[in-house]
Amino acid sequence: MALVELVMPKMGESIMEATILKWLIAEGDTIELDQSVLEIATDKVDSDVPSPVAGVLQKQLFAEDEVVPVGTAIAIIATEGEQGSKDSGGGAEKQQPGEVLETVAAANPQKLQVFTTTASNGQSQTASTKTAGGRFYSPLVLNIARQESISMQVLETLPGTGREGRVTKKDILAFVKSGKQLSTANAAAPVSLGAVANPAVPVAQPTAPVAAPGRGVNGEVEIVEMDRMRKLIADHMVMSKRVSPHVTSFVEADVTNLYKWRERVKRDFEKREGTKITFTPIFVEAVAKALRDFPGVNVSVDGHNILYKKDINIGIATALPSGNLIVPVIKDASGKNLAGLARSVNDLVGRARTNKLRPDDTQGGTFTLTNVGTFGNLSGTPIINQPQAAILATGSIKKKPAVVETEYGDLIAVRHLMFLSLSYDHRVVDGFLGGSFLRRVADYLEGFDPNRDLS
Repeated sequence: MALVELVMPKMGESIMEATILKWLIAEGDTIELDQSVLEIATDKVDSDVPSPVAGVLQKQLFAEDEVVPVGTAIAIIATEGEQGSKDSGGGAEKQQPGEVLETVAAANPQKLQVFTTTASNGQSQTASTKTAGGRFYSPLVLNIARQESISMQVLETLPGTGREGRVTKKDILAFVKSGKQLSTANAAAPVSLGAVANPAVPVAQPTAPVAAPGRGVNGEVEIVEMDRMRKLIADHMVMSKRVSPHVTSFVEADVTNLYKWRERVKRDFEKREGTKITFTPIFVEAVAKALRDFPGVNVSVDGHNILYKKDINIGIATALPSGNLIVPVIKDASGKNLAGLARSVNDLVGRARTNKLRPDDTQGGTFTLTNVGTFGNLSGTPIINQPQAAILATGSIKKKPAVVETEYGDLIAVRHLMFLSLSYDHRVVDGFLGGSFLRRVADYLEGFDPNRDLS
């Protein structure tokens, strides 16, 4: 007999937690190897978690709708036919989560993983912190408390809705949103609450908690709670603006040659390649070339270290029918020709809109492209997709009169023009680098060969 932990998988570089949507296997039920045990969700994608072994699901350690940090044990599976505790007629007495973990450690100590975070002093800490009052707090809760300057004394007074009364992310965010501060908040000095949950995304320290503005309900107002994905997107966007000092630069590009080329070849391209050629893969190609020229943009930040990414993996911001946003990633974009990029873009966007993306499809992005021109917008100031350092927005292509230099002098002609806007992290990308990179993208688009073949 052996007991095996099923742990919450890591779904992406910037994803540190996931929500349990639904348990597909009940306690005491038999599980086959690679059979889906539960459904989980992140701000990127919904996915099933398969079993790494065959056996019996002995214990579910978290309930549906609970938020669980990656790497945390979420279930105990008994292998070699070990029977679970579902049968109440003379079956084994149900164990508490702590007892199950102790059983796992005793039966198979190498299976019990201890997950740690690194504190600022370089020492190791356990993933959960127990206070003098005997209450446990996850690193995520402690990190939020530290960001919002909530003292440990105040934290101890918060009611918890989690297992055994623990304070969850939802509890502490509700407290912050309400703008409430207990009378002890100002009396007690903030206590150091450990390291940031994701060391690749350091969080700036606010000087004081900011109370949420009051909500007006005058007149006819319909109040609709955000869905799960919108809540996660909202948290991610607020975090990005807090972490990175955003700067946005703009250029206007003359893409007449590019536009006319696509109009000329799009039917033949679809007939030959079996997929449509949109502007997006052409933009991706130009971005990939510029990232090779300016590797300082293809980076992320880890504390005071800059991580230069050797791979060029470009995320494509995709609007879903629900109105939410997801960012599938084209891996090794610089190694694909235009036809390959077109196939990748169409495949990822199509599967995103039908909710068929795999977890790997949203992982590993090093740069993001968002095509706001799809909605008829001239330009935009996009928010960086952490932990990346930059994001490019491409506006709509418009016919305008423009000055054209010829051998006979300057002429006014009708040209196809578009705006490009680049938001970048000013901690590591200065104006010279960001502006030069953006200009290079525009140069590649303006220099598109109108006689190019379909490759």
